[in-house]
Amino acid sequence: MLLRHIRYFKAVVDQGGFTRAAQMLHVSQPALSQQIKELEASLGAQLLDRSGRQVRPTDLGAVYLRYVSHVLEQLDEAARAVRDVEDLSAGSLRLGVTPSVAAYLLGPLLQRFRSAYPGITLSIRVAAQEEEIEPALRNDELDLGIGFGDLPAEDIEATLLHKERLALLVGKGHPLTNKAAVTAAEVAAMPLALLDTSFSTRRLVDRYFRSRRLHPTVAVEANSLLALMQVIRHTGLATILPENIADAELATVRFRPELELRHAALLQRRGGYRSAAVRAFVAMAHEVTQAFADRR
Repeated sequence: MLLRHIRYFKAVVDQGGFTRAAQMLHVSQPALSQQIKELEASLGAQLLDRSGRQVRPTDLGAVYLRYVSHVLEQLDEAARAVRDVEDLSAGSLRLGVTPSVAAYLLGPLLQRFRSAYPGITLSIRVAAQEEEIEPALRNDELDLGIGFGDLPAEDIEATLLHKERLALLVGKGHPLTNKAAVTAAEVAAMPLALLDTSFSTRRLVDRYFRSRRLHPTVAVEANSLLALMQVIRHTGLATILPENIADAELATVRFRPELELRHAALLQRRGGYRSAAVRAFVAMAHEVTQAFADRR
């Protein structure tokens, strides 16, 4: 028994006969009659009373119609839901973002995305890339990640967004605010507040100083980017973070020579399903990050 048989049966009942139902369905009347007979044969019950001028459902047909009408309504609702998700009037997106990227990209990106697609429900997880985001993408617990393109495993596809430059960040009253650049030796000699070694940013910073045989003075070590930012705003300490994190209360000073540039990237499970919401978010992420490049 096919869904077509059920729709034809309901059309005959709604139209009160085979002629009008066949016209509405754009099929021949004999073909329609044959479909109804096949349905009745598969159920082992007569569904229609054909003895009068108007075709009516039998008692069995009325009971059957009550159930299948509900099923057809649900199927129609399901089809509308699919169309809604495809045209982005509804749907969901599960996003994983590394802490340093979240600090400067998440706000402007979500502002644009929510404005354009208010019907999309967002679930956001701020986490480490290798330990949490990549396994969650692999296990279909996240639809999309934003992290770094030089880290992912073979089954994770990375699409470059922009190149992220690390810089010295200081409070507005810091003596270095008017300096164009600082050397590695100058930074190593000053007290610093840094993220701990669980962050890829800190590991990159350590490699930078180690390659120059320097040992920075770490006065404060934090496992939270938010806490670190508070330290920088309210003390005379400096830190090393992506320069895009700087706000009205912070100033950036570039390194000479620069630290290694990192490739901020969109992360997806290789070969995984791309919903309409994912495709729209990817396109918007490229638009927003292009603005970072244009400002340089």
